[in-house]
Amino acid sequence: MTDADGVQLKPSPRHRRLERAALLLLWAVIAYGLLAYVVLPALWTHYEHQKGLAALPMTTRTAQGIPGDPINIGLIGDTKDVLCAMHAAGWYPADPVTLKSSIEIAGSVLLDRPYREAPVSDLYYLGRREDLAFEKPDGRSADRRHHVRLWKVLEQGEEKRPVWLGAATFDRSVGISRYTGAVTHHIDADVDAERKLLAADLEAAGLVEAKYQVTGVGPIWVGRNGSGDLYYTDGEVWILRLVEACRKRTAPAAVIPSPAAIEIKDQIWQALAGPLRK
Repeated sequence: MTDADGVQLKPSPRHRRLERAALLLLWAVIAYGLLAYVVLPALWTHYEHQKGLAALPMTTRTAQGIPGDPINIGLIGDTKDVLCAMHAAGWYPADPVTLKSSIEIAGSVLLDRPYREAPVSDLYYLGRREDLAFEKPDGRSADRRHHVRLWKVLEQGEEKRPVWLGAATFDRSVGISRYTGAVTHHIDADVDAERKLLAADLEAAGLVEAKYQVTGVGPIWVGRNGSGDLYYTDGEVWILRLVEACRKRTAPAAVIPSPAAIEIKDQIWQALAGPLRK
């Protein structure tokens, strides 16, 4: 900086402080960007137990292309294994969406009467609607229910058996989508709890040989699904290796550990997410 006569002027102390503050802020933004978008995602990305999933997206889509529910659970087994396991765990296959089933679910909600096979709206993954959908009632009517949509994504995974990915959520009420204005179910924000419930039901039925984690959407504090509902998740997908031919086991499912960085991340997440669940 110079004066009118071309004499070099020294920056004032206040000006130097502002420069230092601006430089520190710039470095802080750069450090945050590297940490949040490069370093941490690299640490929690792991597919060593199921390498074929590494290139796949981990979020479903609505028919309008809006990001839907996150993928949070997976099953290993053929179609018969999946159907048998879900039946034994107390989950019912959802009816297809037809005029008849739409009238029945409306009657279930309005008149508070049971409809344990109530249809679920279609979500899309890899360009196609769910291959299978199951639900577990919570109360009398279909306005509250546990449910999961499943897609077969690999004909042969690491175990030389088919691999399914799914989005498990809990419908807490019926309302209006904030995105489309359509009548729809609203989900509970804690999608990890629904993943845990489904896994626990399958394990209690003796239909799970082993379980392990692969990377899902990554940790999300404030996500929104295709109806605009909030959700939060540790961003992991629990993969459950089902027994073959519905041969039940009495021993607990084997837990195949995740890398150390993932274990640490999950412990931190559980501590931070605790207040959200209260």
